[in-house]
Amino acid sequence: MLHPTSARHAAHLVLLMGACWQLPALAANIDSPTIQARAVVPPDLMLGKNWQASLDPAAYLVSEKLDGVRAFWDGQVLRFRSGRLIAAPKWFLDALPKTPLDGELWMGRQSFDLVSAAVRRHTPVDAEWQALKYMVFDLPGAPGTFAERSAQIVNVVGTVGVPWLQPLPQSRGADAATLQRQLLSMVADGAEGLMLHHANALWTPGRSDALRKLKSVPDEEARVVAHLPGKGRHLGRMGALLLEMPSGQRFALGTGFTDAQRASPPALGAVVTYGYRDRTPTGIPKFASFLRVMPAE
Repeated sequence: MLHPTSARHAAHLVLLMGACWQLPALAANIDSPTIQARAVVPPDLMLGKNWQASLDPAAYLVSEKLDGVRAFWDGQVLRFRSGRLIAAPKWFLDALPKTPLDGELWMGRQSFDLVSAAVRRHTPVDAEWQALKYMVFDLPGAPGTFAERSAQIVNVVGTVGVPWLQPLPQSRGADAATLQRQLLSMVADGAEGLMLHHANALWTPGRSDALRKLKSVPDEEARVVAHLPGKGRHLGRMGALLLEMPSGQRFALGTGFTDAQRASPPALGAVVTYGYRDRTPTGIPKFASFLRVMPAE
């Protein structure tokens, strides 16, 4: 006789099988939010740092920074960066190769809200997914340099032969002046910015010096740990968010909010994105301004 899987068994399966095991394996037996939370394991992905002017663009391959939703395909299931499953239509999943893919679900420039709404539905809507593209920019865990992996992506995607699965175009960087002109031109056309990946870099999980993002205003993410009360015209509403950066440092973010956002601020524990111009000597962002709340995954 088969017994429903317990939370303890679920945790053991996660330890043994990692991100390859999640809800499909136990769909009939798991209803507990506690068990579901334990079954979610963030995948190993390569994450970028901000571009630095001291770096040489000629050593990098340059692509557009897409304003979409990152999606990791492990050869069997499609996941958010958090590790949670993406409820994609069967026809979409059936067409994907067995090769692990890292990329962005995208509907075009300045369409983030549409993409986010589509991919976070528990029941996918075909019409929305037919408007999506899965733009692939890396092959997680694959050998070779990034330049070699980029060439391999073209081959993998070409073998599948569906129009919505595409390699993200890469071009060789030039000099700093050319890079800035490219950035300003693309931003003027609605792009979010640029990504630069060192052409000779091997794939490595985690935040990497080999992968850089460049925007007209750099941005980062931090977690909300407190709501600080407002003063003056903001009396009775949120005056600032107390944020905690991945480094553990905390700072108050008090600009960039609408009155509605101050009246109903992002929840404690939410992750928000903010833009900034520079850093203090201790690493705190200077002239930081709220941009948006990152959708829960």
